[in-house]
Amino acid sequence: MLGYVVRRFAAMVPVLFGVTFLIFALVYAMPGDPIAALAGNRPMPPSTVAALREQYHLDEPLITQYLLYMSGLFQGDFGTDFFGRPVLEMIAERWPTTLQLALTAWVFKLVIGLVVGIFGALHRGRFGDHLTLAFTVLFVALPGFVIAFMAQLVFGLQLQLFPIAGVANGWPMSFILPALVVALEAAAPLARLTRSSLVDVMGAEFIRTARAKGASDGRVVWGHALRNSMIPVVTYLGLSLAAMLGGAVIVESVFNLPGIGGLLVQAVQTQQGTIVVGVATFIILIYLLVNLLVDISYGIIDPRVRNG
Repeated sequence: MLGYVVRRFAAMVPVLFGVTFLIFALVYAMPGDPIAALAGNRPMPPSTVAALREQYHLDEPLITQYLLYMSGLFQGDFGTDFFGRPVLEMIAERWPTTLQLALTAWVFKLVIGLVVGIFGALHRGRFGDHLTLAFTVLFVALPGFVIAFMAQLVFGLQLQLFPIAGVANGWPMSFILPALVVALEAAAPLARLTRSSLVDVMGAEFIRTARAKGASDGRVVWGHALRNSMIPVVTYLGLSLAAMLGGAVIVESVFNLPGIGGLLVQAVQTQQGTIVVGVATFIILIYLLVNLLVDISYGIIDPRVRNG
Protein backbone atom coordinates (compact mmCIF):
# COMPACT_ATOMS: atom_id res chain seq x y z
CA MET A 1 0.00 0.00 0.00
CA LEU A 2 2.87 2.37 0.84
CA GLY A 3 4.42 1.84 -2.59
CA TYR A 4 1.09 2.62 -4.24
CA VAL A 5 0.80 5.88 -2.27
CA VAL A 6 4.36 6.89 -3.18
CA ARG A 7 3.70 6.24 -6.88
CA ARG A 8 0.52 8.32 -6.81
CA PHE A 9 2.30 11.13 -4.97
CA ALA A 10 5.16 11.12 -7.48
CA ALA A 11 2.66 11.40 -10.33
CA MET A 12 1.35 14.64 -8.80
CA VAL A 13 4.65 16.51 -9.19
CA PRO A 14 4.65 16.99 -13.00
CA VAL A 15 0.95 17.86 -12.84
CA LEU A 16 1.69 20.58 -10.28
CA PHE A 17 4.44 22.10 -12.41
CA GLY A 18 2.47 21.84 -15.64
CA VAL A 19 -0.76 23.37 -14.36
CA THR A 20 0.90 26.14 -12.36
CA PHE A 21 3.01 27.10 -15.37
CA LEU A 22 -0.09 27.23 -17.56
CA ILE A 23 -1.87 29.50 -15.07
CA PHE A 24 1.22 31.65 -14.69
CA ALA A 25 1.49 32.01 -18.47
CA LEU A 26 -2.19 32.95 -18.80
CA VAL A 27 -1.86 35.61 -16.10
CA TYR A 28 1.35 36.84 -17.77
CA ALA A 29 -0.56 37.19 -21.06
CA MET A 30 -3.48 39.12 -19.53
CA PRO A 31 -4.05 42.44 -21.35
CA GLY A 32 -3.40 45.67 -19.52
CA ASP A 33 -0.65 46.95 -17.23
CA PRO A 34 -1.14 45.95 -13.56
CA ILE A 35 1.07 48.82 -12.39
CA ALA A 36 -1.02 51.30 -14.38
CA ALA A 37 -4.19 49.74 -12.94
CA LEU A 38 -2.72 50.15 -9.47
CA ALA A 39 -2.17 53.88 -10.06
CA GLY A 40 -5.68 54.46 -11.37
CA ASN A 41 -6.24 57.89 -12.94
CA ARG A 42 -3.13 59.39 -11.36
CA PRO A 43 -0.02 58.28 -13.26
CA MET A 44 3.01 57.32 -11.19
CA PRO A 45 6.48 58.79 -11.70
CA PRO A 46 8.57 56.62 -14.05
CA SER A 47 11.05 55.89 -11.24
CA THR A 48 8.25 54.48 -9.04
CA VAL A 49 6.92 52.34 -11.90
CA ALA A 50 10.41 50.99 -12.58
CA ALA A 51 10.96 50.23 -8.88
CA LEU A 52 7.65 48.33 -8.64
CA ARG A 53 8.39 46.35 -11.78
CA GLU A 54 11.78 45.38 -10.38
CA GLN A 55 10.34 44.55 -6.95
CA TYR A 56 7.73 42.18 -8.39
CA HIS A 57 10.03 40.90 -11.19
CA LEU A 58 7.64 42.19 -13.86
CA ASP A 59 10.64 43.21 -15.96
CA GLU A 60 11.88 39.61 -16.07
CA PRO A 61 11.02 37.01 -18.76
CA LEU A 62 8.11 34.65 -18.12
CA ILE A 63 10.25 31.62 -17.30
CA THR A 64 12.33 33.60 -14.81
CA GLN A 65 9.22 34.91 -13.05
CA TYR A 66 7.80 31.40 -12.89
CA LEU A 67 10.95 29.84 -11.45
CA LEU A 68 11.17 32.59 -8.83
CA TYR A 69 7.54 32.02 -7.90
CA MET A 70 7.94 28.24 -7.62
CA SER A 71 11.08 28.72 -5.54
CA GLY A 72 9.07 30.80 -3.09
CA LEU A 73 6.14 28.38 -3.22
CA PHE A 74 8.28 25.48 -2.02
CA GLN A 75 9.15 27.66 0.96
CA GLY A 76 5.47 28.32 1.70
CA ASP A 77 5.34 31.72 -0.01
CA PHE A 78 2.31 32.15 -2.27
CA GLY A 79 3.37 35.67 -3.24
CA THR A 80 2.34 39.15 -2.10
CA ASP A 81 -0.02 41.70 -3.58
CA PHE A 82 1.05 45.16 -4.74
CA PHE A 83 0.48 46.51 -1.23
CA GLY A 84 2.89 44.04 0.32
CA ARG A 85 0.28 41.78 1.90
CA PRO A 86 0.96 38.01 1.68
CA VAL A 87 -1.53 36.15 -0.50
CA LEU A 88 -1.53 33.24 1.94
CA GLU A 89 -2.76 35.62 4.64
CA MET A 90 -5.70 36.67 2.44
CA ILE A 91 -6.52 33.02 1.71
CA ALA A 92 -6.36 32.19 5.42
CA GLU A 93 -8.89 34.93 6.17
CA ARG A 94 -11.39 33.68 3.58
CA TRP A 95 -10.70 29.95 3.75
CA PRO A 96 -12.97 29.22 6.78
CA THR A 97 -15.99 30.61 4.90
CA THR A 98 -15.29 28.53 1.80
CA LEU A 99 -14.54 25.44 3.91
CA GLN A 100 -17.83 25.74 5.81
CA LEU A 101 -19.76 26.23 2.57
CA ALA A 102 -17.99 23.38 0.78
CA LEU A 103 -18.32 20.77 3.54
CA THR A 104 -21.97 21.63 4.22
CA ALA A 105 -22.77 21.46 0.51
CA TRP A 106 -20.82 18.21 0.13
CA VAL A 107 -22.83 16.51 2.89
CA PHE A 108 -26.09 17.70 1.33
CA LYS A 109 -24.94 16.48 -2.08
CA LEU A 110 -23.82 13.12 -0.69
CA VAL A 111 -27.17 12.45 0.96
CA ILE A 112 -29.34 13.75 -1.90
CA GLY A 113 -27.30 12.22 -4.73
CA LEU A 114 -26.90 8.75 -3.20
CA VAL A 115 -30.51 8.49 -2.00
CA VAL A 116 -31.94 9.61 -5.35
CA GLY A 117 -29.50 7.43 -7.33
CA ILE A 118 -30.11 4.27 -5.28
CA PHE A 119 -33.86 4.90 -5.40
CA GLY A 120 -33.72 5.13 -9.20
CA ALA A 121 -31.63 1.98 -9.53
CA LEU A 122 -33.95 -0.06 -7.31
CA HIS A 123 -36.97 1.12 -9.34
CA ARG A 124 -35.35 0.72 -12.74
CA GLY A 125 -37.82 1.25 -15.57
CA ARG A 126 -40.63 2.21 -13.21
CA PHE A 127 -42.10 5.48 -11.94
CA GLY A 128 -39.36 5.97 -9.35
CA ASP A 129 -36.72 5.76 -12.07
CA HIS A 130 -38.58 8.40 -14.10
CA LEU A 131 -38.62 10.69 -11.04
CA THR A 132 -34.85 10.27 -10.74
CA LEU A 133 -34.40 11.20 -14.39
CA ALA A 134 -36.64 14.27 -14.00
CA PHE A 135 -34.65 15.39 -10.94
CA THR A 136 -31.29 15.07 -12.66
CA VAL A 137 -32.41 16.75 -15.89
CA LEU A 138 -33.96 19.67 -14.00
CA PHE A 139 -30.95 20.51 -11.87
CA VAL A 140 -28.38 19.85 -14.59
CA ALA A 141 -30.26 22.19 -16.94
CA LEU A 142 -30.88 25.01 -14.46
CA PRO A 143 -27.94 27.43 -14.14
CA GLY A 144 -26.58 27.85 -10.63
CA PHE A 145 -27.42 31.54 -10.39
CA VAL A 146 -31.07 30.79 -11.27
CA ILE A 147 -31.32 28.22 -8.47
CA ALA A 148 -29.63 30.69 -6.12
CA PHE A 149 -32.01 33.56 -6.90
CA MET A 150 -35.05 31.27 -6.65
CA ALA A 151 -33.84 29.96 -3.28
CA GLN A 152 -33.33 33.51 -2.01
CA LEU A 153 -36.78 34.55 -3.21
CA VAL A 154 -38.73 31.58 -1.86
CA PHE A 155 -36.86 30.51 1.29
CA GLY A 156 -35.30 33.85 2.18
CA LEU A 157 -37.74 36.62 1.28
CA GLN A 158 -41.14 34.91 1.13
CA LEU A 159 -40.85 32.21 3.81
CA GLN A 160 -38.07 34.01 5.74
CA LEU A 161 -36.54 30.73 6.85
CA PHE A 162 -32.93 31.61 6.11
CA PRO A 163 -30.82 34.76 5.64
CA ILE A 164 -30.23 35.63 2.00
CA ALA A 165 -26.75 37.20 2.22
CA GLY A 166 -23.65 37.44 4.37
CA VAL A 167 -22.42 35.36 7.29
CA ALA A 168 -23.73 37.47 10.17
CA ASN A 169 -25.90 34.58 11.42
CA GLY A 170 -22.95 32.18 11.46
CA TRP A 171 -22.97 28.47 10.75
CA PRO A 172 -25.27 26.75 9.99
CA MET A 173 -28.01 29.32 9.29
CA SER A 174 -25.97 31.53 6.94
CA PHE A 175 -24.72 28.49 5.01
CA ILE A 176 -27.73 26.20 4.64
CA LEU A 177 -29.29 28.02 1.69
CA PRO A 178 -26.11 28.58 -0.38
CA ALA A 179 -24.89 25.07 0.46
CA LEU A 180 -28.17 23.59 -0.72
CA VAL A 181 -27.86 25.50 -4.00
CA VAL A 182 -24.34 24.16 -4.56
CA ALA A 183 -25.44 20.66 -3.52
CA LEU A 184 -28.41 20.49 -5.89
CA GLU A 185 -26.18 21.36 -8.85
CA ALA A 186 -23.71 18.62 -7.91
CA ALA A 187 -26.22 16.03 -6.65
CA ALA A 188 -27.89 15.61 -10.05
CA PRO A 189 -24.87 14.06 -11.84
CA LEU A 190 -24.04 12.10 -8.68
CA ALA A 191 -27.54 10.60 -8.69
CA ARG A 192 -27.25 9.59 -12.36
CA LEU A 193 -23.77 8.15 -11.82
CA THR A 194 -24.90 6.18 -8.75
CA ARG A 195 -27.97 4.89 -10.53
CA SER A 196 -26.05 3.82 -13.68
CA SER A 197 -23.20 2.23 -11.75
CA LEU A 198 -25.53 0.33 -9.43
CA VAL A 199 -27.69 -0.91 -12.33
CA ASP A 200 -24.57 -2.22 -14.11
CA VAL A 201 -23.38 -4.06 -11.02
CA MET A 202 -26.83 -5.50 -10.29
CA GLY A 203 -26.63 -7.31 -13.62
CA ALA A 204 -23.22 -8.85 -12.89
CA GLU A 205 -22.63 -12.59 -12.56
CA PHE A 206 -21.64 -12.47 -8.88
CA ILE A 207 -24.95 -10.76 -8.02
CA ARG A 208 -26.89 -13.55 -9.73
CA THR A 209 -24.78 -16.06 -7.84
CA ALA A 210 -25.56 -14.34 -4.52
CA ARG A 211 -29.26 -14.42 -5.30
CA ALA A 212 -29.04 -18.11 -6.27
CA LYS A 213 -27.47 -18.85 -2.88
CA GLY A 214 -30.51 -17.32 -1.21
CA ALA A 215 -29.13 -13.93 -0.16
CA SER A 216 -31.84 -11.43 0.71
CA ASP A 217 -32.46 -8.39 -1.48
CA GLY A 218 -31.10 -6.12 1.25
CA ARG A 219 -27.87 -8.10 1.55
CA VAL A 220 -27.46 -8.23 -2.23
CA VAL A 221 -27.89 -4.47 -2.59
CA TRP A 222 -26.08 -3.20 0.50
CA GLY A 223 -23.54 -5.96 1.02
CA HIS A 224 -22.50 -6.71 -2.57
CA ALA A 225 -23.80 -4.38 -5.27
CA LEU A 226 -23.39 -0.99 -3.61
CA ARG A 227 -19.78 -1.49 -2.56
CA ASN A 228 -18.74 -2.73 -5.99
CA SER A 229 -20.44 0.21 -7.69
CA MET A 230 -18.67 2.81 -5.54
CA ILE A 231 -15.37 3.36 -7.41
CA PRO A 232 -16.75 5.80 -10.04
CA VAL A 233 -18.94 7.36 -7.34
CA VAL A 234 -15.96 7.87 -5.02
CA THR A 235 -14.08 9.51 -7.89
CA TYR A 236 -16.87 11.98 -8.47
CA LEU A 237 -17.33 12.65 -4.75
CA GLY A 238 -13.65 13.38 -4.27
CA LEU A 239 -13.20 15.63 -7.28
CA SER A 240 -16.45 17.49 -6.62
CA LEU A 241 -15.30 18.15 -3.05
CA ALA A 242 -12.09 19.57 -4.46
CA ALA A 243 -14.11 21.81 -6.77
CA MET A 244 -16.23 23.02 -3.85
CA LEU A 245 -13.15 23.72 -1.76
CA GLY A 246 -11.87 25.80 -4.66
CA GLY A 247 -14.73 28.19 -4.05
CA ALA A 248 -18.22 28.28 -5.51
CA VAL A 249 -17.67 31.60 -7.26
CA ILE A 250 -21.24 32.23 -8.42
CA VAL A 251 -22.89 31.18 -5.18
CA GLU A 252 -20.40 33.11 -3.06
CA SER A 253 -21.13 36.18 -5.15
CA VAL A 254 -24.93 35.84 -5.08
CA PHE A 255 -25.03 35.22 -1.32
CA ASN A 256 -22.23 37.73 -0.61
CA LEU A 257 -20.05 35.18 1.16
CA PRO A 258 -16.43 36.27 1.80
CA GLY A 259 -14.78 33.12 0.42
CA ILE A 260 -11.74 32.53 -1.77
CA GLY A 261 -13.92 32.35 -4.89
CA GLY A 262 -14.83 36.00 -4.37
CA LEU A 263 -11.18 36.85 -3.71
CA LEU A 264 -10.22 35.31 -7.05
CA VAL A 265 -12.87 37.32 -8.92
CA GLN A 266 -11.76 40.57 -7.26
CA ALA A 267 -8.12 39.85 -8.13
CA VAL A 268 -8.96 39.32 -11.81
CA GLN A 269 -10.99 42.53 -11.91
CA THR A 270 -8.18 44.58 -10.36
CA GLN A 271 -5.42 42.85 -12.38
CA GLN A 272 -3.68 41.61 -9.23
CA GLY A 273 -1.83 38.81 -10.98
CA THR A 274 0.04 37.66 -7.88
CA ILE A 275 -3.26 37.07 -6.06
CA VAL A 276 -4.73 35.23 -9.06
CA VAL A 277 -1.72 32.93 -9.30
CA GLY A 278 -1.51 32.42 -5.53
CA VAL A 279 -5.20 31.56 -5.11
CA ALA A 280 -5.20 29.37 -8.24
CA THR A 281 -2.12 27.52 -6.97
CA PHE A 282 -3.79 26.96 -3.61
CA ILE A 283 -6.86 25.53 -5.38
CA ILE A 284 -4.64 23.26 -7.49
CA LEU A 285 -2.95 21.92 -4.35
CA ILE A 286 -6.37 21.20 -2.87
CA TYR A 287 -7.34 19.33 -6.05
CA LEU A 288 -4.15 17.27 -6.01
CA LEU A 289 -4.47 16.43 -2.32
CA VAL A 290 -8.09 15.34 -2.64
CA ASN A 291 -7.24 13.36 -5.78
CA LEU A 292 -4.48 11.57 -3.84
CA LEU A 293 -6.97 10.70 -1.10
CA VAL A 294 -9.38 9.40 -3.75
CA ASP A 295 -6.64 7.21 -5.21
CA ILE A 296 -5.85 5.85 -1.75
CA SER A 297 -9.53 5.10 -1.21
CA TYR A 298 -9.45 3.11 -4.49
CA GLY A 299 -6.79 0.89 -3.00
CA ILE A 300 -8.89 0.36 0.12
CA ILE A 301 -12.11 -0.40 -1.78
CA ASP A 302 -10.49 -2.62 -4.40
CA PRO A 303 -7.04 -4.16 -3.59
CA ARG A 304 -6.56 -4.95 -7.32
CA VAL A 305 -6.03 -1.23 -7.94
CA ARG A 306 -3.01 -0.88 -5.65
CA ASN A 307 -1.51 -4.15 -6.88
CA GLY A 308 -1.89 -3.24 -10.56
